[in-house]
Amino acid sequence: MNRARAGHGAVARHDDRRRSFPQVAPREAPDGRFAATWWGNAWVEALEDTALDPARLARGKAYAGRGHVDAITVTPGRVVAYVHGSRPRPYRTEIRMRTLGDDGWEEFLDGATARPDHTAALLDKDVPHALEAVAGLLPAPGDLVPDCSCPDDGYPCKHAAALCYQAARLLDEDPFVLFLMRGRGEQELLAELTRRNAARSAAEADAAAPPMPTVPARTALDTAGAGLPPLPAPLPLPDRPGRPAVFPPDPAAPDPLALDLLATEAAARAHAFLATGLDPVAALTPWQDAVRLAAAHPGSGLTASTRALYRDLARALDRTPTDLARAVAAWRQGGAEGLAVLEEAWDPPAGPFDRARPALLAAGLPAFRPWRNRLSGRSLQLRLGRDGLWYGYESDADREDWWPRGAPDHDPVDTLDGLLGR
Repeated sequence: MNRARAGHGAVARHDDRRRSFPQVAPREAPDGRFAATWWGNAWVEALEDTALDPARLARGKAYAGRGHVDAITVTPGRVVAYVHGSRPRPYRTEIRMRTLGDDGWEEFLDGATARPDHTAALLDKDVPHALEAVAGLLPAPGDLVPDCSCPDDGYPCKHAAALCYQAARLLDEDPFVLFLMRGRGEQELLAELTRRNAARSAAEADAAAPPMPTVPARTALDTAGAGLPPLPAPLPLPDRPGRPAVFPPDPAAPDPLALDLLATEAAARAHAFLATGLDPVAALTPWQDAVRLAAAHPGSGLTASTRALYRDLARALDRTPTDLARAVAAWRQGGAEGLAVLEEAWDPPAGPFDRARPALLAAGLPAFRPWRNRLSGRSLQLRLGRDGLWYGYESDADREDWWPRGAPDHDPVDTLDGLLGR
């Protein structure tokens, strides 16, 4: 009876301490590693440093690459999946690891909220390197304990190795999966990060805000007929833009990350206008401003929140997310001039452009075919900007899918050397 009454008015809460993921499509990072993020690779290294048989690891990686690992379930301290082997019935395979205690989580949360950029990175599903050693969050050799229903007594067997490799892909997509493995769900951590961030912001505001001069209302009324006292002097301009308030998640409200981004942008523009009397982005077109805004988004790579931002900005301007991602790469390469180099082909006058081809040949680089302000090879391209700088581009061999890469330079050879790592 008591249980029925308690549940009658209760609101059902989602338990995010158990998450299941559909079968993960394999994909190696460009450098040949199985994981793409540093924390995903730390997970793989913890497995490989513990393994007693490299041959079983190789077979496990091949199993993962061929899609032998079914849906993966993650709970605190445990990763479980069925893995297909040589027999018709799959094997139940799991990886166990210790969870963090309260002291460990306090250490992690203190480190995560010590700097605003750490919090922003975590909200963007990115883990700052500064948190790498905090509280033993990442597994060390021996932390991952494999178990499998197969008869193989290898440590680990190929089925457990396959599960571990595929789990690294989950960590690439969402580092909060690692936090769940260590004992805490995403919503619990986000709520605690939000609470601590709000408390720190309030403390900083209280400490930094000077008392404002005031005029008593009675004084103002008494002197209304004889002239009011002069207004207080304007407050001094702060050294840097203020930080926006913390926007807690609310199903009926806009995305809190988008609100935070827009509020931060508005504060920066207002501060620049007060300091210089000029709006630094007033001359930009809507497309240029959208690219600039996306390029300033914290984090690296197309994470879930970044993809949502790109999708919404691109849709508003009748572009594709790929168009926006390419334009962001150009903006980060050279600002508005870098974007112009991406989108505009022009006929440069004789001079630096004509001297570039023999200079490249003299440096031992392959021949490049010219077209307007561009010199193209099989997978590398140079574009001359109107600012006199050479901008580097890359593509898959013999494909016209060019992406901005590296830093521009006045010397075309130095630009290519930067792309080639020479």
